[in-house]
Amino acid sequence: MMPLFALLLVAATKQPGEGHPPETFHDLGQSWHDDVLDFVRYDVPKLIVILLMAFVLQYIVAFFVKRMRRIADAYPGTQRASQLRTMAAILRATCYGLIGFIALLQILQLFNIDLKPLLASAGVVGLGISFGAQSMFKDMLNGVFILIEDQFNVGDVVTIAGLTGTVEDLTLRSTTLRSGDGTLNFIPNSQIATVSNLTRQYSVATLNVSVDASADPDRVMAVLKSVAMEVRKDATFQNVAIADPDILGVDKINGREVVYPVNIRVKANQKDPILRALRRRVLLAFEKEGIPLGLPTSTIVMQAKGDPTLAQPPVSITGS
Repeated sequence: MMPLFALLLVAATKQPGEGHPPETFHDLGQSWHDDVLDFVRYDVPKLIVILLMAFVLQYIVAFFVKRMRRIADAYPGTQRASQLRTMAAILRATCYGLIGFIALLQILQLFNIDLKPLLASAGVVGLGISFGAQSMFKDMLNGVFILIEDQFNVGDVVTIAGLTGTVEDLTLRSTTLRSGDGTLNFIPNSQIATVSNLTRQYSVATLNVSVDASADPDRVMAVLKSVAMEVRKDATFQNVAIADPDILGVDKINGREVVYPVNIRVKANQKDPILRALRRRVLLAFEKEGIPLGLPTSTIVMQAKGDPTLAQPPVSITGS
């Protein structure tokens, strides 16, 4: 089937008396009519089949993606669910792009567009672009290693590129991270050098309690042990803490300040609630037991000597 623009070119360049007689408008119209009929008869069915196959393949991909997401919803808060959501997002983006590219090539062939010059030109242009798009290939290569090594998945709380948040989307090109204040960050995978995953297996909630050196260490450790066990057995944290608290003893001595660390192993990314409850109970227990809190060594307490003839109490001035 001769393209329409080729017929117009032949009609415009053919000279009278050369070769065949010049085509009349009736002949030209008849040629167009024949071309349209041939296109409708032979090429339109092929076009419909190509579009139908692309739609079917897209539907199959969407079916598997939805099924993977449903399976992930059946295992909330697990690493398997995060992996399934990540693979579903990458499968959808990759397959849709591949299906669209193959369908476009097939459609161009139906319109008698030679793909060889296009592919050759694309190769030359792609060679030039590749020098300016090295970071893109680095992004994709790093994204492949992130998936293979299972560094993090969709739904994990991570620290990457100096930002901490929840991974909302992961592709071979970039990672979408939602910060605690709601900011949505788009991070190219090539900028991810170190990954700190806060949602793998477990976390350790550590509270460093500063106590004055005048307090009996054995008594302080007993009070801290009792308070930490109360928090551990609290109904609110029974499913959060996964081990009994560990009182490590005297960790540091800075002048009059003595530091006692308290460690509680908890589920991944569940440290903050239990630490807030532990701080509150430690303050109440120390106030009840008369245990003084420690002051940093940089803090100087100056107390004016009271005049016995005056009724007002002495004035205390605290500075650092």
